[in-house]
Amino acid sequence: MSNQGYDEELRSERSYVAGLYARLDAERGRAKAEYDAALRGNGETPMERDVEVRARAEEMKRLDVTDDGLCFGRLDSVSGERLYIGRIGLFDEENSYEPVLLDWRAPASRAFYIATAVNPENMRRRRQFHTRGRRLVDFTDEVLGRPDGTERGGRGDAALLAAVNAPRGEGMRDIVATIQAEQDEIIRLDHPGVLVIEGGPGTGKTVVALHRVAYLLYTQRERMERHGVLVVGPNPAFLNHISRVLPSLGESDVVFMTPGDLVPGLHVTAEDAPDVARFKGSLAILDVLAAAVADRQRVPEEPVPIELRDVTVRIDAGTAEWAIEEARASGLPHNEARAVFTEIVTYVLTERAIVRIGRGWLTREDRQAWQDLRTDLLAELAEHDEFTAALDALWPILTPETLLASLYESPERLRAAGADPALWRADGTAWTVSDVPLLDELVDLLGRDPAADKAADRAAERQRKAEAAYAAGVLDVMNLDREELDEDIQLAAENVLNAEDLAGRFVERDSRELAERAAADRDWTYRHVVVDEAQELSDMDWRVLMRRCPGRSFTVVGDLAQRRSAAGASSWGAMLEPYVPGRWVYRSLSVNYRTPAEIMAVAASLLAEFAPGLQPPESVRSCGIRPWSRQVGDAELSVAIEEFVRDEAGREGTSVVIGPPGVPGAVPPSETKGLEFDAVLVVEPERILADGPRGAAELYVALTRATQRLGVLHKGPLPHALTGLAEIGAPAPGARRVSA
Repeated sequence: MSNQGYDEELRSERSYVAGLYARLDAERGRAKAEYDAALRGNGETPMERDVEVRARAEEMKRLDVTDDGLCFGRLDSVSGERLYIGRIGLFDEENSYEPVLLDWRAPASRAFYIATAVNPENMRRRRQFHTRGRRLVDFTDEVLGRPDGTERGGRGDAALLAAVNAPRGEGMRDIVATIQAEQDEIIRLDHPGVLVIEGGPGTGKTVVALHRVAYLLYTQRERMERHGVLVVGPNPAFLNHISRVLPSLGESDVVFMTPGDLVPGLHVTAEDAPDVARFKGSLAILDVLAAAVADRQRVPEEPVPIELRDVTVRIDAGTAEWAIEEARASGLPHNEARAVFTEIVTYVLTERAIVRIGRGWLTREDRQAWQDLRTDLLAELAEHDEFTAALDALWPILTPETLLASLYESPERLRAAGADPALWRADGTAWTVSDVPLLDELVDLLGRDPAADKAADRAAERQRKAEAAYAAGVLDVMNLDREELDEDIQLAAENVLNAEDLAGRFVERDSRELAERAAADRDWTYRHVVVDEAQELSDMDWRVLMRRCPGRSFTVVGDLAQRRSAAGASSWGAMLEPYVPGRWVYRSLSVNYRTPAEIMAVAASLLAEFAPGLQPPESVRSCGIRPWSRQVGDAELSVAIEEFVRDEAGREGTSVVIGPPGVPGAVPPSETKGLEFDAVLVVEPERILADGPRGAAELYVALTRATQRLGVLHKGPLPHALTGLAEIGAPAPGARRVSA
């Protein structure tokens, strides 16, 4: 294409893209107007109004995509049809709703990602747009169907390399314009069960999983949008890093959580030792929890006297044993089974009391008198504080937190439950991530507190009656001479049916977003769950997640080579087969888009030592900057770190210092999992590596976070796997170190 022809094409494309933005703005304005109208209501019922408001809000969120790159490419078919590809679909309402912009997830858009010179997918040309904000600045063409078909730079390699070489900003960016063929296959995979995506550092497995979520929401919206999608990541920094991807694609009904957030309201403040985490994460802990619950269902050591008005009766061991046996046989959770326990104990006590009170004058043949006396005794026991205290001692109402905390704090209770003594801790409420699945399990083992539920129901009924009474008062006012009322506060008679109908209009509706409602509700279930860094999750963690997704629809993302948790997965099959036998498939990503070849060579040497059976991903690019190392003394360490931070502050992009505990200004490797930085300084790798296989995995993570520059500071001997680094000396005073 000549320069003149290119310039004409560029002007034409700019005009088309500008028209798309004008259409998007008009759609946003229309959606906002319809949302405002829905808020005002038009005489419909409160429920209809809420449905309409939510629908209009969803449409507004769908249109609230990132303006940068709304349209990122064009396909020209062999038949002459032009298809513009973008983040969302836009349609010409005046022309039979013809698409003017195809959603990247639409079937017709797939050729944009998979067509090649050899397999053109019935396409003649693929054009990629390069934009800055809303302005189209350039485009690249690839003529499909012949091997020498590049024009002005070639297929997506130029766009891809530009994206991976660009300085990192805040948060992960979507890859919607540069999805590669192996990634596209995974994103669109039609599998209703569990999909495992494994890939080494920089292979894009996380962003592929997020684009898969966007694709599923597009293709299965009606099934998925009411319940939403849960994304589980290793830490808050990681979730913040990835949280912008889905909104940039027009999707927001997604809940982001760490494993420590899966029990609403719980605050994790401590970390378990590896052996304790391993035991808590194993299924063996289920027997401990069941035994701990059973241990609170007690038989009195001595008969417990209950003094009634006319007689004293006792709860003895035999009565309690019978009541416990019947309560357990009911199959109900502990708190709900207390009603059975109470019923048996009450029956025994009332029978004994009737026999003693009626001795000499009452027989069972006198059924009415017997029943009347029983009724009086039941009423007395229901209000009897000592009887209630005895029930609380023998079969207490428990919460997961009180049961587990008291178990940890008591060596005697741990021993009675058959638990490892290492579970003891002085502060039972110093919760760890490993406690979360145990507390979640106890929710089901203990069940709800029926008395508390009844009290809540009574309070709700009182509130409803109060609202109805208020509404009735409003109706009384409405019956006044209408001419005495201000016109603005008159209600049309057809909109006021009765007091309860009017009361419904004053009920406070739950206006929270789906994500907010779901995150606060332990019993919320999701249509799909994404689990990132899944190799870290224990057997008990998986039980929690399976409860959250009864349909067993998961995208599981991980890398076994990066596992640091003692309770984590050693193989995907061993972890998943018990839950989804035969319903999980495995896909791998083999190309490293983040880590340059120079840095990946260092990480690969480490991987070969601690996990020789695993193959590192192949880097797609080189950066031309050799990783370096420098040995420092105790007094030099802080100065060297400050020097790195000062140097990087003058560059574009992001940087981080990663090191073991105690290193000033450093973050631990575990907190950088899934993140990426332009420059990384790894401090004291010998100390990180000293933690055995866990330490080797953490060092592997640390070495693979950089996209451009990697440096290593070491006080002791450099680990053998890192001897390929370029060793440099200290810079001259006042000199600025230049990367090797």
